[in-house]
Amino acid sequence: MNWTSPEVVVPDGPLTGDDRAILIPYLNAQRHTLLNICAGLTAEQLSTRAVAPSRLSLHGLVRHAAKVERVWFRIRVAGEEIPHLYGGPGDPSDFEDIDPASAEAEVEQLRREWTLADAAVADRSFDVEFSHRGDPMSLRMVYVHMIGEYARHNGHADLLREQLDGVTGR
Repeated sequence: MNWTSPEVVVPDGPLTGDDRAILIPYLNAQRHTLLNICAGLTAEQLSTRAVAPSRLSLHGLVRHAAKVERVWFRIRVAGEEIPHLYGGPGDPSDFEDIDPASAEAEVEQLRREWTLADAAVADRSFDVEFSHRGDPMSLRMVYVHMIGEYARHNGHADLLREQLDGVTGR
């Protein structure tokens, strides 16, 4: 049987509340939106670079999202001493080394990174700071950055999906 990316429900979040009540569910919705855009596609379709000459594919975006989840939440904020995924920051391996045979495992890797990222910062204040390129950065700003990261790439994903099979509005 040929694997297809599973259906995903994009969760709603509150419309009022403090930073934690708004930012965590909003990031979660953006996370699920990426996989919702991928839902129903085969591994081969996910790995297709649908807009020449771009090297982007939905599979590459999934790998990139897993990489940045690990970097920002687990390595930078939580200080975990763990290996980088796909070469780490600045390395294009997440987009370049695409193999349809690994699509299912890498979608699951992204889901695991969400869980591990959330756990790594669950008890930390949004005011906690770490040094980023010599400047202080807060966990609050990491959430804002990650929402922007997903929103930008979800726009790319929408275009890739439409080019692959004409589906829009996921």
